[in-house]
Amino acid sequence: MHITPAAPSRTSGSRTLHALVIATALAATASCTTAAAGPVHPGDTRRAHVQGSRVDIPVEGGTARIDTTSLRVTADTADGDTLQLSAPAATRHGRPGRVTATARGARWSYPDSGLTVTAAADHGRLRVGVRARADTTLDWPVTGTDPAVSAVQFPRGEGLSVPVADTWWNSPEAQLADSEVAMDSGLTMPLWGHTIGDHGVSYLTPTDIGTALRFTSHDGRLRSTATHRFSGGEETSDYTVTFALTDGSPVAPAVDYRDWLSEHGELGSLRRKFKENPAAKKLLGAFHAYTWGDGRKEAGIERLRRLGVSRMWLGYDADDQPMDAAAVSAAKKAGYLVGPYDSFANGQDPKTSDAPTSSWPAPVHPDFCVRGADGKPAAGFHDRGCYLSSQAFEQAEPERHYLADRADAMTANGADSYFLDVDAAGELFRDHSAAHPMTRARDRANRLARMKRLSADRKLVLGSESAGAWANGVLAFNHGSGTPVADGLWPLERDKDAWGGYAPAKAPAIFFKPARLTDAVAKAMYDPAYRVPLYETALHGSVVNVERWELPYDKLPEQKTTRALLAMLYNTPLNFVLDGPSLRQRGGELAALQKYFAPLHKAAGSERMTSFRRLSADHRVQRTVFGDGTLTVTANFGTAEHAGLPGGCVDAKLRGDHNARRLCPSTVAG
Repeated sequence: MHITPAAPSRTSGSRTLHALVIATALAATASCTTAAAGPVHPGDTRRAHVQGSRVDIPVEGGTARIDTTSLRVTADTADGDTLQLSAPAATRHGRPGRVTATARGARWSYPDSGLTVTAAADHGRLRVGVRARADTTLDWPVTGTDPAVSAVQFPRGEGLSVPVADTWWNSPEAQLADSEVAMDSGLTMPLWGHTIGDHGVSYLTPTDIGTALRFTSHDGRLRSTATHRFSGGEETSDYTVTFALTDGSPVAPAVDYRDWLSEHGELGSLRRKFKENPAAKKLLGAFHAYTWGDGRKEAGIERLRRLGVSRMWLGYDADDQPMDAAAVSAAKKAGYLVGPYDSFANGQDPKTSDAPTSSWPAPVHPDFCVRGADGKPAAGFHDRGCYLSSQAFEQAEPERHYLADRADAMTANGADSYFLDVDAAGELFRDHSAAHPMTRARDRANRLARMKRLSADRKLVLGSESAGAWANGVLAFNHGSGTPVADGLWPLERDKDAWGGYAPAKAPAIFFKPARLTDAVAKAMYDPAYRVPLYETALHGSVVNVERWELPYDKLPEQKTTRALLAMLYNTPLNFVLDGPSLRQRGGELAALQKYFAPLHKAAGSERMTSFRRLSADHRVQRTVFGDGTLTVTANFGTAEHAGLPGGCVDAKLRGDHNARRLCPSTVAG
């Protein structure tokens, strides 16, 4: 039996995950010599060493070695192994200048390409920085090239760990090889990692804007290469990559990233958010649902209450029949959160707009449209209207209050929550408008500022779509980052005959009609053998993570058991869509699942995930631990019994429980 070790636990002031960080930062000119630099960090007497074109920097768990002629990076581990962390850069950068020792590392330059580089130890890691004098591209690091690499981990949605020699994942059917994803929007966190024999390495790119990750297949083995596009106009002239030596656990890169967030003051806390807004605590134990028709009326709320549902987050679309004040009041009395769906991203001509959220007072459309370099507006969602510039809103807000007025109108019924679509999803824009110019970094900063006004100033329990980790400090929940979306999903959703469209208005088929995923999409998204909780390892206890809103629990009947087990294993809520008929037909199933989930999430929802293990050779039996043993969950995704746990079932034990609490989702009736 293969057992993946538990993710290393961390305590303040200690570091059990061996780390090696290469980051990109300012560098000056270099000179050549053989020299010893300063110690790695206080209390560590080891020193960096420069000899010609080679830079050795001691880090926790070993020594990092950079060949400055090629940017090849290796590491000698404390137990005598040598790992290749990056092959030589895939782009030509020219011969390096002379290398100079610095306090904690070295610096050098590449005069032909205008790049300057620093390498240094930081928090037990190696940090390397690259700055470009002119617009250019660097393909580096080139990873997965060590022959001992067995798996690659990357945060598509919640997270995947894929065997690099897996025939299917190397095939065109998987749509991974020869694909490229933007680190600021295509992945939920700016990281990836590898298992290398008994060791591992994680890669972080804090400078994610302008950086992409490309997967390729070489001789039936997956590799991944980061590409950074240096641009003065985009303000992406600096590039940061971090490497951390790990124990090989598939969630170790996320452990490393959580540490990085904490070290930089960027790790949010649900406990802090609960203190700042006590209403947010109602997220603990709550399932999430969008309501339609009678589901958003007072009678629908009462039915949920009579079913015994103790906690819910209830959302409603911004149409001509929002949840009224009586229903909102009833929901709040029942202990539920209530919030509208809204978006600040799209603008249409108010005379022809097909969505209330896209209608704004003049002159928002077209004056606030994002403009391309050619001066044309950036086409909006599904080519409707245009995408609106966050910079234009920020400039106008002090006097015109467009966003404040929208939020006032949306919450006039007493809603205490808010779902703001798009803002945290990471699709950032460069705006070439002379009236409101904006880089993607400025766009992100603007979005964070306006989300903070909703959550901190207005005390609304805020959520957004497929939230990138950069937004974890301002959000209480997000809808979408729990779903590892495969590219093949989008064509399925566009097939209105099979998937359903936006009619009828009171129960749109796109949400309510059961659908079937193709075998390839189902495998890429929901095969538990490849699923790993990267997002929860990094951010559980910081933000509540849910699947995409157009993939409610009943939408994919063939995946219901797997999705329920994943939700319990990861201690994350299920999401639903509700109207009158669905409440009558399947309300009992929702109530039974929520009754099981509620005490587990109330106890552990604000705790960090401290361990993830695979207990069987086929990876079908998995275990998680939250806090210092607050909650332990074991899920059997297989068909055969494992250590007394039947296939298709999950056991959960809270601290103090004498017996496990068992759930077999397929036996729960509506």
